Amino acid sequence: MTRTRLGVHSEVGRLRQAILHRPALELDRLTPDNCDDLLFDDVLWPAKARTEHDAFVQVLRDHGVTVHLFGELLAETLHSAEAKAFVLERVCTVQRLGTALAASVRALAEDMAPATLAELLIGGITRADLSPLHAGGLRWQTLGLDDFVIPPLPNTLFQRDNSAWIYGGVTINPMAMAARRRESIHSRAVYRYHPLFREATFPIYYGDDDVDHQPATLEGGDIHVLGRGAVLIGMGERTTPQGVEILARSLFRAGQASRVIAVELPKSHALMHLDTVLTMVDTDTFLRYPGLAPETLRHWSITPASADEIVEQNNGGLAVEQRDDLFGTIADALGIDRPRVLCVDADGRAAAREQWDDADNVLALEPGVVVGYERNTVTNTMLAENGIKVLPIPSGELGRGRGGARCMSCPIEREGI
Repeated sequence: MTRTRLGVHSEVGRLRQAILHRPALELDRLTPDNCDDLLFDDVLWPAKARTEHDAFVQVLRDHGVTVHLFGELLAETLHSAEAKAFVLERVCTVQRLGTALAASVRALAEDMAPATLAELLIGGITRADLSPLHAGGLRWQTLGLDDFVIPPLPNTLFQRDNSAWIYGGVTINPMAMAARRRESIHSRAVYRYHPLFREATFPIYYGDDDVDHQPATLEGGDIHVLGRGAVLIGMGERTTPQGVEILARSLFRAGQASRVIAVELPKSHALMHLDTVLTMVDTDTFLRYPGLAPETLRHWSITPASADEIVEQNNGGLAVEQRDDLFGTIADALGIDRPRVLCVDADGRAAAREQWDDADNVLALEPGVVVGYERNTVTNTMLAENGIKVLPIPSGELGRGRGGARCMSCPIEREGI
């Protein structure tokens, strides 16, 4: 396999490679009874969601982006006996399955074909899926045929969150919500064992261990690689100050960043991640949700307090300075006079509807060219009037998952600006 140039060096430089996940069995197992627990607001039409996702993938490929589908990456990874053991040791635990069932499920999983195992690890495993198994134990006997032995991971659709490439390395994020934490096990396996990554050399900043990192959580929807060594990170419902501090120190120690800008967001489901209210669409241009005034956002500039402390002593060494002008701080980091900030001129209800439909969650393919949901006509028209080309994708079902084009993609190779 050809060696790839891994690294994400900006938000809007030309996108070369990205990981997406085509929704599969896990959407078929989303029901009105379990969707809340699985962090979905509604039950999606799986076949339609897959058709819409295929259209999204095709837009990227038509623009020259190499798209890797996560389900395929995981299946290919599981061809390695070492990789399969890595995953099963962390999934088939006695804490998750019970003392009797853990060993039985692992033995059955070890005999599965890699593609079947990958589908079930993401799609969930019910007692009915384990029909060849005749396990004893209390846990097994309390389960009905349709009960989950291992719950599905429908949020695998949102590849942005469980890992994020920042300049020349990656963070494998400790997730805030219990329903998503197993996703990081799968990503760890792919980055360790898949041929696309196995022979590459890159730092893993955070999360590639079995430590319970709670509450120092991070999610990729909050992480923006601005360029010129700067990283913008939102702190809201899913990303905490503790997580930001740990990541900042790791970035500085690796020499991959020189400044982290941390911005405090309202802790709201509607404003789940920074990229639901703010994304970069050109080298000096941002798209902002009008319901979130930048002057109300507290933010801090984080830099190394001492190179010796960061690199040699591995202690705190962070200089944290509160600022009062977010876009002024961003301009300073990017070396420009002032960013251009675009937002729709609409009444509160119209703006809130489009924000709920991820109008601001667009994915840049190159400077001034973004992918966004076709349903957000007000935002898309405004962007076009300001010289930003929008490549629309359908969203009748995908949009109900509460994540846009940026949420659904994990860039692994993107040029700087």
